[in-house]
Amino acid sequence: MALRTPLARAANRATSAVSTPAFSAYSLQFRRGNATVAPVKQDVATGSKGPTAMVFMNMGGPSTTDEVHGFLSMLFADKDLIPLGPLQNYIGPYIARRRTPKIQKQYAEIGGGSPIRKWSEFQAAEMCKILDKTSPETAPHKPYVAFRYANPLTEDTYKKLLADGFGGGNGGRAVAFTQYPQYSCSTTGSSLNELWKWRTRLEGKDGEAEGAIKWSVIDRWPAHPGLVEAFARHIEAKLAEYPAERRDGVVLLFSAHSLPMTVVNRGDPYPAEVAATVYAVMSRLGMKNKYRLVWQSQVGPQPWLGAQTSDTVKEYMKKGQTDMLLIPIAFTSDHIETLYELDKEVIGEDAEGHEGVRRVDSLNDSPVFIEALADIAKKHLDSGKATSQQMQLRCPKCTSERCQASKDFFAGQQKYLDAAA
Repeated sequence: MALRTPLARAANRATSAVSTPAFSAYSLQFRRGNATVAPVKQDVATGSKGPTAMVFMNMGGPSTTDEVHGFLSMLFADKDLIPLGPLQNYIGPYIARRRTPKIQKQYAEIGGGSPIRKWSEFQAAEMCKILDKTSPETAPHKPYVAFRYANPLTEDTYKKLLADGFGGGNGGRAVAFTQYPQYSCSTTGSSLNELWKWRTRLEGKDGEAEGAIKWSVIDRWPAHPGLVEAFARHIEAKLAEYPAERRDGVVLLFSAHSLPMTVVNRGDPYPAEVAATVYAVMSRLGMKNKYRLVWQSQVGPQPWLGAQTSDTVKEYMKKGQTDMLLIPIAFTSDHIETLYELDKEVIGEDAEGHEGVRRVDSLNDSPVFIEALADIAKKHLDSGKATSQQMQLRCPKCTSERCQASKDFFAGQQKYLDAAA
């Protein structure tokens, strides 16, 4: 998030043992537009167990400047994402009010709002088109988006699922598919906690086992071969724009959203999983360039993961290293962190617009990336698993009862998936 406050400027591919035939062909034809979701009707003729709702989870972003205050209010109220201590209910709204005018100006400079909804809906719809062909036994696949702090909110998406005939006594299968490749309790964990909360409120604490939505979760995919390939191709394309004699000297700066050290010290797996992505990408690139993993979007006065992206660029510039390529390694599409924070603040201000400091294009409509999403989803559907084993392990210093209840709920969906198999 480009939300630095006045308070403080402010190994191997082993984690995903999947096959890669889906990435040998790139003949996808894309058509933009919103998908129309029909009520649940099982396809008796083909024996399909569908339809299957594919719910993309992400932080979200305000689509207009008028939505900025609401977005910030929800963001700073989330103790999973930004823990502000016992006074969070007072400090959070104060920071949101103070930050709104400045953040509105930032969104105005990138077109008046975040494009993350457009890209999320596009990616989900295109992935479902592929799944309908590669996984006919769970077709048709219906795309949904559930954001944590912006429209469409998780609450509204859950209500839409019910209105479309999933759950509410009708049963049906849904997959919560995080769009954070690397798991963190503050991002994917927060989204799952919110999903579990609305499941409890809208379908009952336990749910009607035979008539409620049967959920499963894709909770992380940091070194999936398709993700790695998509990043590698984007990096190679941008490196090719440098003069040949400078190309091998370009330093690759993999930039990921930072975390407060209080979250890291609880045992959050995010730093290790981001590092796994970086190492997998560099291995695919043959380790030809020097590289560093850096962290952006620090907010608030407490210590966060470093070194910061902005500081790193400035320090390397002082040392004479003026060819640097920024890679947003934890983001799957453009939003304010790429379009404003990296492009305008880091490149435009910290690097003073030096032509040697550039950014890799975000994944957005990459056919390789969308095929990767479809491959991840198909492998998950084929596995019959409700969650990964790793998701069921709490952080060693976690004290959140909500986190435990959420994990127990999603793990407990296994018996319903087994019964329906």
